[in-house]
Amino acid sequence: MTTHQTGMLDVVTIGEAMAMFVARETGDLAAAETFVKRAAGAELNVAIGLARLGLKVGWVSRVGDDTFGRFICQQLDKEGIDHQQVACDKRYPTGFQLKSKVDDGSDPLVEYFRKGSAASHLSVEDFNHDYFGSARHLHLSGVAAAISDSSLALLKHTAKEMRARGKTISFDPNLRPVLWRSENEMRKQLNHLAEYADWVLPGENEGLILTGHRQPEAIADFYLDKGVKAVVIKTGCDGAWFKTAEGEKGQVEAILVDNVVDTVGAGDGFAVGVISALLEGKTLPQAIRRGNKIGSLAIQVIGDSEGLPTRQQLGEY
Repeated sequence: MTTHQTGMLDVVTIGEAMAMFVARETGDLAAAETFVKRAAGAELNVAIGLARLGLKVGWVSRVGDDTFGRFICQQLDKEGIDHQQVACDKRYPTGFQLKSKVDDGSDPLVEYFRKGSAASHLSVEDFNHDYFGSARHLHLSGVAAAISDSSLALLKHTAKEMRARGKTISFDPNLRPVLWRSENEMRKQLNHLAEYADWVLPGENEGLILTGHRQPEAIADFYLDKGVKAVVIKTGCDGAWFKTAEGEKGQVEAILVDNVVDTVGAGDGFAVGVISALLEGKTLPQAIRRGNKIGSLAIQVIGDSEGLPTRQQLGEY
């Protein structure tokens, strides 16, 4: 188990990790016979990406007392991620997922087996005041908000506490409509959570669903009016558009790639770039440029985190 001295964490995040089995053969997932095992989870991907860039990262969750839970903890150790606040729950299992292999740049099919998982039983009781207080930044995603009412309550409580202590907060809506009771409930809860954040990072389509606005500036203004300091909207092949509370705005061009292998994880890679750069004191356009770069690396490999670079691999960004 990795530990750091109090006051030494750069970033802390909360989420669910699952064992992921990626088909080796393209085509119908039901026909696939061989799979590669990986660890998956939006917040875990961000934690891995930040740790590879040299930041000290803590990840808070629950895993089952089972093989998949041990596998996830082994991956955390391998990546140097602090997991002293990951509880091993003897009552509930670790979730897993199956993912199809595609070779045409389309989104792969993902089937989840996560209902009633250990992580879905995260609650305010998992909030350790000293542990969260030892980090300078909190990253949250809409996935952990969606897995259960008690997990959502933990995210709200943590965001409120971290904001009161003057920490910076980033929020990626990461919409998972299938996990919510209704789209209205999803919109209401995620927009409420976004109000605690300094930096909000929606995709263009997510922005439309959450705010009712199609234009990036209107999406940004929706959150800026609620006290957010900067909004960065992922605009696909065009890159990303941003606006700050001070009125700075603009587009940062995408980094185009020749061969898109797997689109899953691109948004997490983007978040890694933006968060790491802003914590280093870079400007927002510089941070988005790094986000675009890491996102472009993420979509060129199979798996959610294989493409996330080390500091050396990142180069000039």
